[in-house]
This record gives sequence, C-alpha cells and structure tokens, in this order.
Amino acid sequence: MFKLNSHQLRKSSLGRGSRHQRKSSKNPLVIVLDNVVDTYNIGSFFRLADALNVKKLCLCGPVVTPPNLKIHRASIGTWKWVAWEHYPDTITCLKKLKSENYHLIACEQNKKSVNYQKANYQFPLAIIAGSEVNGVGESILKLCDQIVEIPMFGVNKSLNVLLAATIIGYQAINKSRF
Repeated sequence: MFKLNSHQLRKSSLGRGSRHQRKSSKNPLVIVLDNVVDTYNIGSFFRLADALNVKKLCLCGPVVTPPNLKIHRASIGTWKWVAWEHYPDTITCLKKLKSENYHLIACEQNKKSVNYQKANYQFPLAIIAGSEVNGVGESILKLCDQIVEIPMFGVNKSLNVLLAATIIGYQAINKSRF
C-alpha cells in the first residue's frame, strides 16, 4: 500500500481515490456521524476514517458534505479517498447497518455506558459519534447494542467528539481478531 503526504493528498484527484478504495482491503468498521455539524470536525473525521481504514463514513442529518472547501482543508483531501454516504437522518442509516449485521456502539456518557476499555467490540462494527452540542440522540441510543464512554479525570465533563471516536476506534481495532 502506498502512502501520500498532505500536499499529495490535497492535490490528488477524486477518481484516483475511488479506484484505490475498490482495491484496498478495509477494516470491518463504519463511523457514523449523528448530526455532527462543524465542518472542521467532519473533515477531521475523514482523516480518522482513512487512518483506521474503515469501510465508510456515514454523514447523517442536515450537515455539510463534500465537496466543501473547509472539509477539504481539514481532511487534507482524504475525503476523496474514503468511501462516504449521506443519510437524511441517523435512524435510517443505523437501520440499514443493522440489516447488514453491524454491531452498533455509541460514544456517549450515559447511565448504561461502559468503560471503553471493557467494551465488547464485535465486528462488523459501527461507531456512532454524536453532535458537538447534544451528543448522541436518545432515539439513536435505543438502537445501539452498546454505549461506551471514556472516563474523565479532570474538571471537564467530556472530550471533543472526534477525539472520543478516535480513542474508541483504535481500541476496537486493537482488540479485534480479524
């Protein structure tokens, strides 16, 4: 597998990325963004999706999608290399993933959540990351197989949505046996 630096990624063409997608073997992992609206976060999630070599990134709700200059900049062009889909709402996306036998895990602080280090990661896996303001919606949590959280030891209640998904994504892959 070849690697591109940030300059090469920004200048790469969309067609080249989609050809590479079809050839590369992906991890059985999907990242679902539940109404994540900040274009910097969306672009950064494309970078994370590429780093984890996921099957796809699902953008759900009334959100900005590529091509978009801010997403392009934050993603350093990885949006051209990562398979992605847009859904009008998160429930539609999750029902489709459930029909494809995905195990759904929400990144959220909740009375039912478990420590991310003790979570049961089953593949194929979908990690759901919630909006920057409201987190993962209650109706979405009801569809999930598991809710995981990252313990916080300081004054701050939570991590940035991207950072939390990053930690959980790498934990899931590191624990996997595929």
